[in-house]
Amino acid sequence: MLETFIQWLEAHLQPCFYKSNFDIDCPGCGMQRALIVLLRGHLWQSLRLYPALMPVLFMIVFLGLHLLFKFKNGAAILKYLFIGNASLIMGNYVLKIFT
Repeated sequence: MLETFIQWLEAHLQPCFYKSNFDIDCPGCGMQRALIVLLRGHLWQSLRLYPALMPVLFMIVFLGLHLLFKFKNGAAILKYLFIGNASLIMGNYVLKIFT
């Protein structure tokens, strides 16, 4: 079942608008491939492809839990998670551009 879902994801990868039109990577380039590799169970290879994937997934799960259970400091935690994720994504993007 999972392998069928992964094959479906691979067959329906969305092309990057910036890469196809401007021939440059965007800050999100690599996220789809990293998700597929993570679903196959290769954690370290996924982190190499797109280091921000795991923190972004954690933030999405935490957001869902906060919406269901209304954590006391959930909004503040989400704010800091967002700032951290944005910093990680932009840092990774800058490194990708200059290397």
